[in-house]
Amino acid sequence: MKLSIIIPAYNEEEYLPGLLESIRNQDFDDYEVIVADADSDDNTRKIAREYGCRVVDGGMPAVGRNRGAAAARGELLLFLDADLVLTDGYLRDAVEEFESEDLGIAITQMIPISTRRRDKILHEFANRFMILVESIKPHGAGCYGILTRRELHEKVGGFDESLDFGEDTDYIERIGKISRFKVLRKPRVLVSIRRLEKEGLKNLAFKYTRSTIYDFMGKRVSAGDLGYEFGHSRRKRRVLYSVCGEGMGHAIRSGVILDKLTEDHEVLIFASDRAYKYLSSKFDNVHEIYGFNTVYEDNSVNDVKTFLRAMKTFPRDLKENLRLLYRIARDFKPDVVVSDFEFYASVVSNMLRIPLISIDNMHVITQCRIEYPERFRRDKLKAEAVVRSFIVRPRRYLITSYFFPEVKNPDKVSMYPPVLREKIMNLKPYYGDHVMVYQTSQSNRKLLELLRSIDRKFVVYGFDREGVDGNLTFRRFNEDQFFRDFESAAAVITNGGFTLISEALYLRKPVYSVPVRGQFEQILNAVYLEKLGYGEFHEKTERESLERFLDRLDIYRRNLEDYDGGNNEIIEALKRTIDECSRGC
Repeated sequence: MKLSIIIPAYNEEEYLPGLLESIRNQDFDDYEVIVADADSDDNTRKIAREYGCRVVDGGMPAVGRNRGAAAARGELLLFLDADLVLTDGYLRDAVEEFESEDLGIAITQMIPISTRRRDKILHEFANRFMILVESIKPHGAGCYGILTRRELHEKVGGFDESLDFGEDTDYIERIGKISRFKVLRKPRVLVSIRRLEKEGLKNLAFKYTRSTIYDFMGKRVSAGDLGYEFGHSRRKRRVLYSVCGEGMGHAIRSGVILDKLTEDHEVLIFASDRAYKYLSSKFDNVHEIYGFNTVYEDNSVNDVKTFLRAMKTFPRDLKENLRLLYRIARDFKPDVVVSDFEFYASVVSNMLRIPLISIDNMHVITQCRIEYPERFRRDKLKAEAVVRSFIVRPRRYLITSYFFPEVKNPDKVSMYPPVLREKIMNLKPYYGDHVMVYQTSQSNRKLLELLRSIDRKFVVYGFDREGVDGNLTFRRFNEDQFFRDFESAAAVITNGGFTLISEALYLRKPVYSVPVRGQFEQILNAVYLEKLGYGEFHEKTERESLERFLDRLDIYRRNLEDYDGGNNEIIEALKRTIDECSRGC
C-alpha cells in the first residue's frame, strides 16, 4: 500500500465528514484511512466506521498520531487534522511531488474555508513564510498536512508524546535533519478557521508568533506557557456571551461583567455594531455579528423605517449569524449561553439546547409588575412583544435596575442594582457650573435651539461635533473628557437610556429625561426616575419645564443623598447562575 492517512480526532462529528468525503472523492485510491479517536463522546467513531476507516484509540495529538502510525500499512504517512478538506487531486499531486523531489518530509500550503479577505491574506502570508524559511528551519503544523515516510517516522521514534504543544514542528525538524524537507508547491489543503474564530486574531497571533520565535531560538514552549487548551481539557466553565449593539448601554455593562468573568471562565464574545467596536478594543476573543438597528427621527422611533431596514438585511443577517454562532458553539461546546438582549444567541441556545441566561435591564418590562401612565399602553405592548421575541425561554433572568417593582416569578427572576464602570465608581463628583447634555441620536436638533435660549452653560455629547458655539460646548466622545465633564456636572439632560441615567444617579446628578418617543423602555426609566424624586420626565423639551427643573436642583440633590446603586453584585450572581445552569438549572 502506498499511503496511510492518519487523523487524530476528539469530538469531530461536525468536521470529520467533510474531510472523509473529500478523501473519498480523490482520483488516487492506493490508501487507507486511520482515525485515532481520543474517547469522543459524540458520533466521531460511528462516522469514521461508516466511511470505512480503521479506528484506533487516540489521545493527545502526538499520542493519536503515533498510535495511528503504529497501525499503518502504507509506505508513506499523511497526518491530517480532522477539520481540513482536501482539494481536488490533492493526494495524487502530493504523492507525485513528494516522490519526484525525493523528499523525506513535507507539508502543503493552506487555503482558508472563509470568504473574508482578512483570512485569505493571513493564510497566504503563512504559506509564503513557510516557503521562505523552508531551507533554514523545517517548520509546520498538523493543519498543513504532514507527509513523510514510515521508515523515517520509525527511525526518529515518532512524535514526542511528552510535548503538549509544538509536537508537530518538533517532529518535522527531527526528520528534516536526516532527510530533505520542502513545502509542496502544487497541492493545497482547505483549512477551517475555527481556531481563529474561537480565540480571536490577536490572541492566536500572539500564541503562534511566540511559539515560532521560541522555536527559531531552539527553545520549547508548552501549552501552559501559551494558555493553550485542547478540546478535551475542561478546567473552566465555558460561556458564549452575546451582546446587543443598539446604543452603548449593553456594551458598557457587558464590558464590566466580562472583565471579571474572563478571569475564571473560558468566554467567547459576540457583538454587533457599536458594541463590537467597544468590546473588541478591550478583549481579544470578540466576534462580529450583524444586529438590528432602530431608525430615529426628531427624537422619535420611526417604526416603518425600522421595520423596512430590518427586513432588507434580515435574510443575510439570519444566515450569516446563525452559521457563525452555530459552528463555533458546536466546536466550543459552551456550558451556557449568556445574552445581553442579543437575539441570535437566544436562537442558537434553543437550537443546541444549551441553557440560556438573560442579563439586561429590558426584562423589567415583561418580568415585573410595573406602573406607568395608561397613555403609553400601546408602546408597552409593542415593547413587550419585542422583548419576548428577542430572548426565548431563558433558564434565568438577571435584571439590572435602579427601581425595583415586584417580580412576577422569583424562582427564575432576580434583580440587582445597575452595573457600573470602575472609572465611574472612582470619580469624586461635585456640582460645577455646566449641565451635561447626552444624546444617543443626532436627530434631536430642536433641543439645541432651546438650549441656546437659556442662560446656562451646556456641554453637549452626541452630535459628532467639537467646539464652542455660544453657551454650548460640543464634544466628540472621549472617555477621559467625558468622565471629567460628568464628574463636575450640575445636572444631566438626556433621553431615557438606562446606563447613563443609572450612572448619573450614582454620581448624585439630577436628570431631566426626554425619552425617545415610542421607545417604552426609555419611557419606563423616566417614569420611575420622576416617581423616585431623582429628576423629571418630559415627553418633549420645553423652555419652561427645563428652567423649572434647573431651579429645583437642590430638591433632587437632597433626594439623591441616600441613593445606593453601585455594588456590581450581579457579577457574582451571574457566576453562581452559570455554575448552577451548567449542572442543570
